[in-house]
Amino acid sequence: MTLSMCHSHGTEDIAEILAHSRRLVDPALQNAVARLHPGPGRMAAFTFGWVESDGTPRGAANGKGVRPALALLSARAVGAPVETAVPGAVAVELVHAFSLVHDDIMDGDERRRHRETVWKAYGIGPAVLGGDALLALAVDTLARAGGAQTGAAMLHLSAALVELVHGQAEDTDFESRPWNGPDAVTVEQYCAMAVGKTGSLLGSAAAVGALLGGGPPDLADRMSRLGRHLGLAFQAVDDLLGIWGDPEVTGKPVFSDLRRGKKTLPIVAATRAAPGLSELLAVRSDDEAALRRLAGLVEDAGGRGFTDELAVRELERALDIINTSGLDGAAARDLTALSRFLVHRAS
Repeated sequence: MTLSMCHSHGTEDIAEILAHSRRLVDPALQNAVARLHPGPGRMAAFTFGWVESDGTPRGAANGKGVRPALALLSARAVGAPVETAVPGAVAVELVHAFSLVHDDIMDGDERRRHRETVWKAYGIGPAVLGGDALLALAVDTLARAGGAQTGAAMLHLSAALVELVHGQAEDTDFESRPWNGPDAVTVEQYCAMAVGKTGSLLGSAAAVGALLGGGPPDLADRMSRLGRHLGLAFQAVDDLLGIWGDPEVTGKPVFSDLRRGKKTLPIVAATRAAPGLSELLAVRSDDEAALRRLAGLVEDAGGRGFTDELAVRELERALDIINTSGLDGAAARDLTALSRFLVHRAS
């Protein structure tokens, strides 16, 4: 089965789930950002799409808000009002924003979501401080949540932060690793990195939501595994979009990961099946015709199909946790819809 074959309907339901989450989380997120120093505060507002780089208000926020929605639905899944998870949802969204700001600095990316990145708009030094401010605010926001399970929620978030940094360090290290030979990046190593870099925060969102909703620790652990499976599937799809995505949708140049010589899952899987590809991949090129041929070779070697199948498999594992954890029925249906949307997103 492929991603296209297991696509589900319910776009209107997803839109309402995400819109309802934003109506609850955005005011609390704006109140949190208002506590920052004006400099980092403006960069945070720019990061979330509330203002232009000069402070001029904008009409729409950046991103879809899937992590806050996952936190809120996880609280409802354990029988609690979604409002109990709002501090956790805010904290997770702040951590996600922090990670994007610093990731763009490290990668030298100048565009994100069709706009300048924070470092490009404000400079590298201010952007580092802006990312630090987002992280500090995230920890403080969750610490102030109150309730019997806040300490346990903090442990999940702090563990996710350690994993996220570890995953980012691994991703950075992969850039200097050879394309083939005993020191080449393996599929298993790449998947472990992706779980740390992407899955840890989705797992934290689900676990924190369940804990703030009063769920037991063992269920929070299951929700964390749910998020980690979704994170690996999410990263796999992101890697597919990084080569074959529509630049009008992704906001990145066509074949962007090939241009950068980035070791993503389709490429790692393809070089395992066809070691001769490594010589071509090691030579960076901006020639679109050459990049198109290279993308075709990666696909012919099975890189695209392998990544597609892995995304489907990880989604199915996540859905199995939803179906076997005794969650609230309506919340379980919404979690299923959100999970499918995460993996079938177009950007």
